[in-house]
Amino acid sequence: MDWLTLGNMITRIRIGQKASTPGFSRTIIRRPDGLFWVGGIWSGQIVQLRDYLFSDIWTIYDDEETEQWLEYRMKIEQKEREMIENQFEDLRE
Repeated sequence: MDWLTLGNMITRIRIGQKASTPGFSRTIIRRPDGLFWVGGIWSGQIVQLRDYLFSDIWTIYDDEETEQWLEYRMKIEQKEREMIENQFEDLRE
């Protein structure tokens, strides 16, 4: 199991994957429209980056809910790649 800092977790988490802190005290899911809390008092709300999150370590995982996102994941990742490539090409010009 790989433990990641907040910044590293955000760069690695894929559509449909969840990330949790040790003991699952905080769990989020990446959906196409952002990161959302899973469970707890903030369940279903969009994640806001606050000070306490910067000191957490996270692990990313797939679960039974991930399957519903797999087809959509490929489309979104292709679109993200194209957007990054276009920005890079614009900067090179």
